[in-house]
This record gives sequence, C-alpha cells and structure tokens, in this order.
Amino acid sequence: MSEKSQAAAWAQDGGDAAPALAIKPQARKPYDPDVTFEEYHHYAKLTRAEQLTLEPPVLNVRAVFGGGGKDKATEKDESANFKLTAKDFTPENRAKITDEEWANASRAMRTASSGACFYLITTDVLGPWGSGFAMGTLGWGPGIAFYVSFGLLAGYSGYLIYRMYLGMDSYQFPVKNYGDLGYRTMGPFGRHIANVSQALSLVMLVGQITLQFGLNISQVSKFRLCYAVCPVIFACVGFFLTQIRTLKSYGWIANTAVWLNVFILIMTVGVIASSPPNYAISTLGSAGSAVDPSTIKPVDGVYPPIMHYNSAPTGGLVGSINGMMTGVLAYTGAQLFVEFMAEMRRPMDFLKAMWGAQTFICCVYLVYGCIVYKLQGQYAFNPAYQGVSIYAWQTVGNMVTVVSALICAGLYANIGIKVVYNNVFIDLFNAPPIGTKPGKIIYASIVPIWWAIAWVIAAAIPDFFGFVSVMSASVLVNLTYGFPPLFALCFDVQRHAIREGQGEGFNPQTGETIRRDSAWKHWVRGFLSGGTLQVALNVWHAVFFIGALVMCGLGMYAAIEGLIEAFKLPHFSSFSCQSPLNLNAQP
Repeated sequence: MSEKSQAAAWAQDGGDAAPALAIKPQARKPYDPDVTFEEYHHYAKLTRAEQLTLEPPVLNVRAVFGGGGKDKATEKDESANFKLTAKDFTPENRAKITDEEWANASRAMRTASSGACFYLITTDVLGPWGSGFAMGTLGWGPGIAFYVSFGLLAGYSGYLIYRMYLGMDSYQFPVKNYGDLGYRTMGPFGRHIANVSQALSLVMLVGQITLQFGLNISQVSKFRLCYAVCPVIFACVGFFLTQIRTLKSYGWIANTAVWLNVFILIMTVGVIASSPPNYAISTLGSAGSAVDPSTIKPVDGVYPPIMHYNSAPTGGLVGSINGMMTGVLAYTGAQLFVEFMAEMRRPMDFLKAMWGAQTFICCVYLVYGCIVYKLQGQYAFNPAYQGVSIYAWQTVGNMVTVVSALICAGLYANIGIKVVYNNVFIDLFNAPPIGTKPGKIIYASIVPIWWAIAWVIAAAIPDFFGFVSVMSASVLVNLTYGFPPLFALCFDVQRHAIREGQGEGFNPQTGETIRRDSAWKHWVRGFLSGGTLQVALNVWHAVFFIGALVMCGLGMYAAIEGLIEAFKLPHFSSFSCQSPLNLNAQP
C-alpha cells in the first residue's frame, strides 16, 4: 500500500476531525483515568494520517555522517509552530488553548529524523566489549545461538513497541515514554512498573558506565590516582554533557561514539592477534574466572594454554548465565525506542532505522565476540580492551572509549531524567513541561543528583561484570523481552474487542466511549477475536512474557552468586582508594 492510500485509510478509519467536545484533550489532566483506550486509538489514527502526508527526510551523505540533519520542510514547520509557556499549562488555562495550538505544541517537539535515530540506537548499545567474555562462558554453539536468537527477539520487541506507539500516540495525547505504553494498555499498574523499571535501569546503566570508565581512568593512571576519585572525574564531565535536553541535538554527536567504538574494535582485534592475553588480570573478569578458575591459574608461573569450548563449559552454569546477562546488555535499546519516536517528525520511519541498527549491532557483536574468543579463549576479558596486554594500546582503548562512553552515558541520563521529571515532578508536583523555562531550570537541577547516584553505585560495587549481571537480570531482561509482549497482548486484546458494527468505540461527536458488556467479557472477547493468526499471536505473546520472567529469575540467582564469590577477593571493597584492577596492592 502506498503512503497516500495508507494515509487515506488512516483518515477514513479515524473519522473526520471532531467538533468541540465536552472535554477537550488539552483540558484533560495528565493520565486522566476517564480517557479510554478507544479515545487514544481514535486520535492516533488521525495523527498517523497527517504524518503520512509529510515529506520524508532526504537521505544524503552529509546527513548520514552528520547523524541526520534537518531538512528544509522540517525547518519551515518549526518556524510556524506555536510554542506554549509554563503559564499556558496551568489547569485553569489549559482549557483556553485551541485545538490547533495544542496540536502545534506537540508538533514542535517532533523534529528528529530516522537517520538520527539510527545513530542514537547504535550509540545506545554499540559497545561490544563483553561479547568475547560472553562467548567464553557459553562456548561456540550456545554463544552464537544466543546472540542471533536474542538479537531477533530484541528486534521483534522493538517492532511491538513501534506498532503500539503508532496505535496510541497522537498530537492530542502524545506518548512520551515507555510508561505511557504501559498506562494505555494496562492502566496505572502498567505505567508504574514500567517507569520504576526504566528509571532504575537508566540510573544503573549510568552507574555501570561510570564504574567501567572509572576503572579505565584508574588503569591509565597506573593506579597512582585514588580509585574512588576516578568515577568522580567521569561523572563531572558527564554532568555537563547531560545539559543537552533534546535527542535531536544528541543525534549530531551520537555518530562520533559509533565511529570511535568501531576504531577500538579494529584496534583491539589487531593488538590481541599479535600479543598474548593480559594474564595478570584474568582472575578479575575473564571467562575462565567465571566458569572454571582452574583454567587460568598458573602452575610454576606458567599460565594454561588458550582453550575453547564447543558447548557450555561443564559445571559452569552460574558463570554461563552471567555471560548471557552480559550479552543481554547488547540489546538494551528497546526501552528507549518510545523516547526516540516521540521526537520523530515521521515516527513510521522508525522501523527501518530500528531494524538497520539492530542488524548492524547483532553482526558486530557476534563477529567481534567470535574473534576475541578465538584469539584469547578463556582469557577473554570484560571489557575486552582491558584484556590487551600492551600498556600503550591498553591506554588508547581506555581513553578513546571514555569519550564514546560519555556520549552514551549522557544519552541514558537524558532519558532517565525525563522519565523522572514526567512521572514524578509533573504528575505529583504539577511542574511545568520540560520545554518551558522553569522546566529547563528544574531539569538542570536534577542532573547533578543523577550523576551523584551513579558515582555511589560505581564506588560501592567495584565488580564490573557482576554488577552488569545484576542490572541485566533485574531490569533489562524485562524491559527488552518481558514488557513489550505483555503490553502488546493487552493492546491487541483491547483493539480487537471493539465491535464497531454494533456501535461500540469512541464517538468523536459526543466524546463518549461505548462498551456494551462487562470488562471481563470485553477482555475475553478481545483475546479470542481477530482470527486464528491473531489468537495464536496472543498465546505467543503470553509465552514470550513468561519466558522473560523465568530468565529474570535465573539471572538474578546467578548474579547474586557471582557477586558473593567476587567480594570474597581482598581487592574488592567499596569506596576504596585501591583499584579493583591493581593486583599488586593486595594485602
């Protein structure tokens, strides 16, 4: 179907523009329980019909290497947009805003292109420094199967998020974050569980990056700098970068992180191919330390030869699961897809950016992980560039990845603070929107608190791959693989439960939603409606969700067991000046 015919179908399905209603969308309070799924879906159809008539961004070489620039049509639209002030958003003034002003205020926030989103997605997850470690804990067969299957499932989850977003987002009721999908499909419970999980994951991700690159700085200084100070240096620089509020602005610098990471990929492969592994630190985060410590223990000063496994190492179940949790970190981008689409001029273009980025990421992680595992075997370290034995190249990897990590951490902090702002400050304290002057001031004041929390995490849990396992198992598995099928199941059930032929659905003339049976019958009918294929999809989504919960439980068990073992080592201590990588300083 062409875009013009698809736009006509959206418009016909959504109905004509509604006249003045009893309660206009702009007069609704945030997360108004009286707004039904049918009303969200109705306005989403109208918005999609309009967006499909917009001119697609022009793809050119400058835009690609610049992270996706603005086209002339976008600039023209932005110049004509009506911008609302904080005063306009007060409860007594919201009802005075016209329908066109309200829609234009939403349009003004949608300026990013699909090219920018491609770079944002790859910046978010392109850091495959643990893929060799994961392969080492799983073995050739399970490791390759893991990265391919989990990559496909992550792409499928991204598709589900994309489909739900198009079905519920509109200029009148914009979907701004992951929690909005949960709210519009499951109610307040879905919103709160998604928001809490996302906020925890984002602050933990910033903490994980702060920990990782605090270790970088410590190693570069040859451990002369107090370790507790190293994460502070990283956090202070990240504080200034996080002052960038819009993802459109991040699109212009996000490509820098991608190319810096590609450089380190090539550099580490070249160096480890011509030099031995970093035997000295193998006990701190190598695949052998996770699954079989005897394979990295020297005998008379001689380390065991490099070895590989075709299948999962025998007796290393906990280590293998922790390796899988490290691999899950490769596909964490799904939790940010809503925020990316919320700032896109044409969110229907997001799908090609998502699949392109996911395919690129899966291939890079898989190829790089196999090469590192082949060259270093059980000595494959996490992160890989610290497993380089030549100090000069080790330093190059540490310093270059610090720059790319700052961009990635700034992105996580940007989204995380927006989640907290929209769901705590606006919802509980009636704060103005983040785009207004008071909102910008409040946003800026949250930034140092966010980075202070990240530093506490980094200084308190110095075991890097152990912390990654805890983070992945506790929140990332559910955000990428658990919530999307659950929300999609609820979305499809409600969508197919509407009997339009019997007068059910949202009436734009009266502003009422008509349902002719009880809530229980409504949901059961929706689950069994839509044809055989749709019912099979509903069952699949339920199984998919349950499987993610099982993985979450197994991952938490393995992560806790791994941390218990790690903290038995004398060089692991919280808030210490001694670097976890400095074995020579052991008592």
